[in-house]
Amino acid sequence: MKEHFDGAQVLITGGLGFIGSNLAHRLVDLGSAVTVIDSLIPDYGGNLYNVEKIRDRIQINVSDVRDTHSLRHLVLGKDYLFNLAGQTSHLDSMRNPMPDLEINCQAQLSILETCRTSNPKIKIVFASTRQIYGRPSHVPVPETHPLNPVDVNGINKMAGEKYHLLYNDVYGIPATALRLTNTIGPRMRIKDARQTFVGLWVRQLLEGKPISVWGGKQLRDFTDVEDAVDAFLMAAATPSTNGQVFNLGGSEVIDLAALARLMVDVNGAGEYEVRDFPAERQAIDIGDYYADFSKIRTELGWEPKRSLRDTVGTTLDYFRQALANYL
Repeated sequence: MKEHFDGAQVLITGGLGFIGSNLAHRLVDLGSAVTVIDSLIPDYGGNLYNVEKIRDRIQINVSDVRDTHSLRHLVLGKDYLFNLAGQTSHLDSMRNPMPDLEINCQAQLSILETCRTSNPKIKIVFASTRQIYGRPSHVPVPETHPLNPVDVNGINKMAGEKYHLLYNDVYGIPATALRLTNTIGPRMRIKDARQTFVGLWVRQLLEGKPISVWGGKQLRDFTDVEDAVDAFLMAAATPSTNGQVFNLGGSEVIDLAALARLMVDVNGAGEYEVRDFPAERQAIDIGDYYADFSKIRTELGWEPKRSLRDTVGTTLDYFRQALANYL
């Protein structure tokens, strides 16, 4: 990877968030000149502590991706754009849909329009989501599965993905999309479940509180954030990914109650309780989901390298040392 990114000019939207900051760390190590843009809106995932160790080695721009004037300046001269800015909470999208529309649709068009007019050769990798599939008709879920989102967030993320593919096909802006599933690891949001319920479980464990498991029987797969970073870099560096979508997945499939048991075991302490779904969560739950990621394995050679137990251990160790910076 170093030959592709050493000396490259890279922009990361949502770069102070979970995946964006982990990507920034890797790119700095590869020799890239990294600029991150983040709004630092409190309800989203941005946290300056996420880049504390590389703060003097990157450029930080605190602004909103909805600000086209700022974007125009930032995309100039960049080789790669990792587009991770987004609103991720499914419940928030149902309770207050307009910000989700603005960030996951309108802002995506602004980003693409800015690239079209100011830097049409920039390679874009867009962070899409498995949420766009909705409730799977079968598992594992391939990229060819019908798209039928069950919430506002999924509909808007589907549109954001489609915009990127459209601008690739019509305007020749090289773009690809990765459909992420339950990415977990150091630097994720843990103060609440807006980004991932696993983050809240980490907080509950470390604070000595029982984990609340809604339902418990749903099957899921989980991607270690370092494996996700690998996929973003491989997708960016490979021209044949232009105009394509790829699922990411995890090394194993597990039900949520078993995941809670695993986390308690790795932590060496704690407990969990299985509870009935609240009505608003039940209405948008997708049931079982795990990905068929054979396409990205075949075309790019990507596959998960880290076991779920190792990922849980690394995550708990990180937040034990840094908990106060994430609450």
